Amino acid sequence: MMLKTFYFNPYRECTYVLIDDAKHAMVIDAGMYEVREQERFAEYIQKEQLEVVALLVTHAHPDHVCGVEFMETTYDLKAIVHPAEGQLDIPFFNIQVIATPGHKEDCVCYYLPEEKFLFSGDTLFQESIGRTDLPGGDMGTLIRSLKKLVVLPEDTQVYPGHGYPTTIGHEKQYNPYL
Repeated sequence: MMLKTFYFNPYRECTYVLIDDAKHAMVIDAGMYEVREQERFAEYIQKEQLEVVALLVTHAHPDHVCGVEFMETTYDLKAIVHPAEGQLDIPFFNIQVIATPGHKEDCVCYYLPEEKFLFSGDTLFQESIGRTDLPGGDMGTLIRSLKKLVVLPEDTQVYPGHGYPTTIGHEKQYNPYL
């Protein structure tokens, strides 16, 4: 698997493109807000000759969904928003959905056990967590959600909705909320 990260919109939201060996692409969050961001994304997909097979959304805050309409129209797919916890049926990718409310009530993380990749949205950041002062946020709920993540293998790569990657092991050692 290969991973490409785009930083979009004024909030520097991370839009991830996960690519398998056959050039199937799964996109996590769609933060492309401006036309030039949409064009940059589309140029990358075309240049790499990728087939976009899914768009997953970690939560429905505007900075993570402002590009959903563009993605659905351009790639003829329907975004997966608010999936149930458990195994997600996406061709070419083995994905587990972990419900992690707290930053917002609809937050989920996507875990790929074979790759040990966790796409944490705004639940878990490098040495921090998502805000809970916005509508739908609740600190106690977020702390309970984090307990679902600390049981993952320590070498699990964490790809947050903003900022830079980390690992579960690093977060267990340095994140004051864990």
